[in-house]
Amino acid sequence: MNRREIVLASIVHVLGARPNFVKAAPVIDALRARGAAQAVVHTGQHYDERMSEIFFRELGLPEPDVNLGVGSGSHAAQTAALMIGLEAEFLARTPDLIVVYGDVNSTIAAALVAAKLHIPVAHVEAGLRSFDMTMPEEVNRRLTDQLSDLCLVTSPEAIGHLAAEGVPTGRTHLVGNPMIDTLLKNLDHFDTAAVRAAHGLPERYVLATVHRPANVDDPATAAALVKHLHGVADLADLVIPVHPRGRANLIAAGLDTHPGVHVLEPLGYIDFLAAVRGAATVVTDSGGLQEETTILGVPCLTIRPNTERPITITHGTNRLVTFDDLVPQTRKALETERGEGTRKPPLWDGAAGPRIADVIMEFLGE
Repeated sequence: MNRREIVLASIVHVLGARPNFVKAAPVIDALRARGAAQAVVHTGQHYDERMSEIFFRELGLPEPDVNLGVGSGSHAAQTAALMIGLEAEFLARTPDLIVVYGDVNSTIAAALVAAKLHIPVAHVEAGLRSFDMTMPEEVNRRLTDQLSDLCLVTSPEAIGHLAAEGVPTGRTHLVGNPMIDTLLKNLDHFDTAAVRAAHGLPERYVLATVHRPANVDDPATAAALVKHLHGVADLADLVIPVHPRGRANLIAAGLDTHPGVHVLEPLGYIDFLAAVRGAATVVTDSGGLQEETTILGVPCLTIRPNTERPITITHGTNRLVTFDDLVPQTRKALETERGEGTRKPPLWDGAAGPRIADVIMEFLGE
């Protein structure tokens, strides 16, 4: 365990995976401006340098006060290790509030530990629902919301979801999307030409990311997906930074055997969003990328039967597709003008971090 000197902190942020870092950066910055005492606990759920440390550098996040170094494992093993490590940290720091982000295992582990220690929890990105309980993320987000004292929601439909589940309305606050704060703050740094030059990419390409268990964990499913991705590559070059999860199955299925497929290692935040910004179309099963393409005006095809972010469909560029729909929908997207007919979701304006900080400071004052 890498540890700096422990100091008492009123607020502890628990971060585990790259989407957490992007959401946390504007919140930590806004709380710092208000003079809040803060500590950052990095659980090490994402431990590859390109999935973790580079994000801290690029986003201006403070160096974590501790890295638990949990790493990968089954859901049970990883969550248990997270809870043991987080309990020790919370007992040592005696915080007034734990802030958790998104829906990864670090999120639910921190919420459970805090609840048992009677420490209040604030959940950033509360209320999102896919209504698919086969998704580990759906289990995590539902349980985290029930344990949270502050449910900080990114889009209006989340308010209704929380109310339907019996969360008192006084806990719920519509604050906007801090992930979009980070995107807008860094927009001028997304240099698509530089990324193309660095990786030898063509001027016109489709960018893909896949990592959901339902798409990559089963070898037969991964092979079927690769077949359709090759179909996309028949239409335009396909650029795919390969997530550690699923890499073995995708490569075994021949992902890199098509001459139009460019397999890359995971990219840092700036380079990845630069590549997204320059893409003709994005193919993904990521949640956050549905949001980022909505703001960037890039057509997005989400290879899932559902989404917990329907506002990216009603107010953005996102469409849900099946494997069989992927090639014809890509062809259609490639013929569509960028950003056509899109509306930006409410409060996705770059000021979610300050709104979250205001809610937290008021809560702590009370």
